[in-house]
Amino acid sequence: MTKTLFLVMDMMNDLVAEDGFSAQTYGVQVRERGVLENTRAAIAAARAAGALVGYVRVGFSPDYREAPESSPIFSGARKNGIFQLGTWGTEVHPTLAPQPGDFDIVKHRVSPFYATSLAAILRAHRIERIVMSGVSTNGVVHSGAREAHDRDYDVVILEDCCAGVSSDEHMHALACLGRYARIVAGPEFDWTA
Repeated sequence: MTKTLFLVMDMMNDLVAEDGFSAQTYGVQVRERGVLENTRAAIAAARAAGALVGYVRVGFSPDYREAPESSPIFSGARKNGIFQLGTWGTEVHPTLAPQPGDFDIVKHRVSPFYATSLAAILRAHRIERIVMSGVSTNGVVHSGAREAHDRDYDVVILEDCCAGVSSDEHMHALACLGRYARIVAGPEFDWTA
């Protein structure tokens, strides 16, 4: 099997929980697309095949010292009191509960690579392929796939394990991402290859 890391990105309560901050935005697409259930099945398949699993979470100190005030995305986090590390909102949704030995990668920007431990994890484990899922398709997934491509990894996106604020946003992101990654549905992906 190709040395694989499955990245489950920004599947945190603030973004995907039924009663989370984004329940009326991302949460709608997450529910309609069955993203939590699909991701849970993909995690099980990855584990069964011996792939490593990493959880990427966006989060900030309680005073938001890492959040750029000029960012249209992260200034909103500060204003709304979300993405605070150590709170329920930044915990991975319980449906997708991490297990001992999984990687916890905390980021302070959109990209899962920027100023995180991800590059060191990839090198230390001689990863060749990165499989990605998460919310949002046009945010963390898009950013991560492009950067992984430029770092010479084989990149796979599990389309049914991703969501945007709208189905249009999701589909437009995927249309662009096809240049940088293979896009498949979770059940179609052969983890053992």
